[in-house]
Amino acid sequence: MLVIAYSSAARQHLRNLANTHEEPFAQRFGRAALLAETELGALLALRMRERHGPDVQLARTEPLNEFADVPDRVREAASAYADRDTPSTPYEKFVAGTSHPPVDALRGSEL
Repeated sequence: MLVIAYSSAARQHLRNLANTHEEPFAQRFGRAALLAETELGALLALRMRERHGPDVQLARTEPLNEFADVPDRVREAASAYADRDTPSTPYEKFVAGTSHPPVDALRGSEL
């Protein structure tokens, strides 16, 4: 689960929970944290939401399986772009004249 704390009070609460209950916290990123999808993780997230209301956003996450969830054309484009000759070339210029998908085609396509 992803927990995002927007107010300073909610961020402090998130820090306190992470220090007190290390087990369910997979990662902390300042104002955000990834909690294990366990009942304890849910309890901590919901406690924050009850206490801080809209200052805390909760979202369910799931791992991205790049081979099952991402089309081949996108993985191939990402690999080719990472291996480009000139690192300063923007993606839009890199794909011009190639079979790689342009940004506009990617923007409108959901995974």
